[in-house]
Amino acid sequence: MEFKPRSLRSAALLVGLLTAFSGQVTAEEKTLELKIPENSVISDGTLTREEMARYIIVAKEQLAYLTKNATEEYAPRMKAEGSAMPAAWMLMNDGVTVKELSLDESAEGAPASIRVVMFRAALKSVARRGKINAAVILYAGQLSEGNTQRALVVEHEHRLGISATKIVPFVVEEGQVKYAQSVTREKPFQMFYDSEADAPGAAS
Repeated sequence: MEFKPRSLRSAALLVGLLTAFSGQVTAEEKTLELKIPENSVISDGTLTREEMARYIIVAKEQLAYLTKNATEEYAPRMKAEGSAMPAAWMLMNDGVTVKELSLDESAEGAPASIRVVMFRAALKSVARRGKINAAVILYAGQLSEGNTQRALVVEHEHRLGISATKIVPFVVEEGQVKYAQSVTREKPFQMFYDSEADAPGAAS
């Protein structure tokens, strides 16, 4: 089956925004004040309502683009039996360049769970310096001890306030990775912000 990246959280945010702003507004009312922390990766804390709705769509598209590129690079590692070690990719500020993040020698020999924590910390450091638009961490293995179904887990975040985990069951047939329907769940912010309250679009 075809893997189609998407974010249920961003879709819900977009629907909420469009519903909230569907009524008529005056020119003076068209500015949406956002609660932005001082070390925020986005400018001055003020976006027009139209900009906020448009940027959420852009964030979805950028996450889909990043996830597609990262998944294509990660797929060969998933073809072997068992679990694939975690890996991470970043979408740079130009919105086009995708780079894989490498851990230093301290990660050598570390188990998968520790590597995920290390990737989160490394991505947080890059994200808080305003160097990237989005980030993903990928890892694959069995769903559980009692369930041999393998799944790809994609943790993704975008600086415009999207944070979710996507779980994608998959099989390897004739040397090709084939994906089933994914499930997306919200997750706490761990890279760009300390909490959802700090993210763009949060209630003031």
